[in-house]
Amino acid sequence: MAIAKIGKFTVLDTLGSGAHSSILHIRRAEDEKEYALKLVAVDDKEDLKFLEQAKHEYRVGQMLNHSNLVKIHCFETEGGGWFTGPKKAKLLIEYVPGKTMDKIPLLRMAKLIRVFERIADAMMHMHKNGVYHADMKPNNLIYERGTKVKVLDYGLAWIKGEAKDRIQGTPEYIAPETVEHKLINERTDIYNLGATMYRLTTLQLPPCWITGEDALPMSSPIFKKTLKPVRSINPIVPEGLAELIQQCLRPNANKRPERMSHIQGRLDQLADEAAAKVDPDELES
Repeated sequence: MAIAKIGKFTVLDTLGSGAHSSILHIRRAEDEKEYALKLVAVDDKEDLKFLEQAKHEYRVGQMLNHSNLVKIHCFETEGGGWFTGPKKAKLLIEYVPGKTMDKIPLLRMAKLIRVFERIADAMMHMHKNGVYHADMKPNNLIYERGTKVKVLDYGLAWIKGEAKDRIQGTPEYIAPETVEHKLINERTDIYNLGATMYRLTTLQLPPCWITGEDALPMSSPIFKKTLKPVRSINPIVPEGLAELIQQCLRPNANKRPERMSHIQGRLDQLADEAAAKVDPDELES
């Protein structure tokens, strides 16, 4: 059943905060269930873009329904008058106990590959519904336990066919064609996922396509030369996974896998192979 109003709630904890928003862990009085509540402050005209981003995140959330995608239940604004507009936006979001994946230690490979497969499956669902995440990275993934993971934060997601006028994404994970041409599509999401898998298997970042003013611009030859092979950093990564990550990170988009379904299928196969070598109970703990 859809939630129409946020209503009264009790704050249980603060889950995160930034310059323009904070996320609270709450219990809603109406149903006594726990949720995450994202609060976006709108102090002046400059902050209206954050209000629009919150509206956009809600709209994207309504287009999606997948067990590995965080659900967005409700959007409200409050405060302000006829001429001043709202002073605060509120998003009621599914609460997921756990930590973002940038804050957890390296998982066992069999478990990590299954987590990757579930992320790819979630992104495949997004793509089928004409949505591209555009900001896939470890801190936009909530890991609970076992192989339970959820993708969150649709604030930069691009809906196919809509205009976009700026580079979207996080510098360390962004695809070269996004930097150079503001392109967002399935293959840029594949690059973002490749960079995310690289970070979570090696605990290092791939070379960044956005460089500082005093640095040489990144190019395909420089990228290929400076990208350390996954297994040279972490030899326990299965060869098939290391190869897949390398394919996702190819600078030339046309040389990457074409569809997220190809990534998901290969990860599913690799997860089955890895699981066959370990005690099944280890995957659930």
